[in-house]
Amino acid sequence: MTGEENVVDSPDEDAGSATIDGLAIELILELRFRGLTVAVAESLTGGLLAAKLIDPPGASAVVMGGVVAYNSALKHSLLGVESSVLAIHGAVSPDVASRMALGVRERCAVDGRPTDIGIATTGAAGPDPQDGQPPGTVYLGISTSRGTRVVPLVLDGDRPTIRNTTVYQALLLMKRTMAEFGNK
Repeated sequence: MTGEENVVDSPDEDAGSATIDGLAIELILELRFRGLTVAVAESLTGGLLAAKLIDPPGASAVVMGGVVAYNSALKHSLLGVESSVLAIHGAVSPDVASRMALGVRERCAVDGRPTDIGIATTGAAGPDPQDGQPPGTVYLGISTSRGTRVVPLVLDGDRPTIRNTTVYQALLLMKRTMAEFGNK
């Protein structure tokens, strides 16, 4: 559960979803080439990340599923985030992001095999703070057989911008993580 640098690149305003869409296509092709699978746990992005991953043709071969756990009780019941962690840290925390990523990886298992990559988004999109965290506070959790880690983000912008930038950053994190698997 170690953190990385704060990554705040945004998709180009002009390219917008084309940048995100292009990255999603690259990821689906790479996942298929490597024979890897992915599952998504979302809070702040509310299904946007799963939708982007499912858009490209061939996604059904590698995207196993996803959970939108917008309510904290669902983070516990569907993803296995301990109630005590939610009570102590709130939903917007690195501990919750890491447990969401691990939980979705395990719970979206097919034939007893966990997905290769579990990715999670949690944060405060605004306009109001959530669990004492200001808008733009985001945590991405990513889990593989090699471990689970969290990337904290501090984002600027309105609610749609924060949510879309989170999706973009999650896709970039997946791309970097797949590179860690090395050549096929």
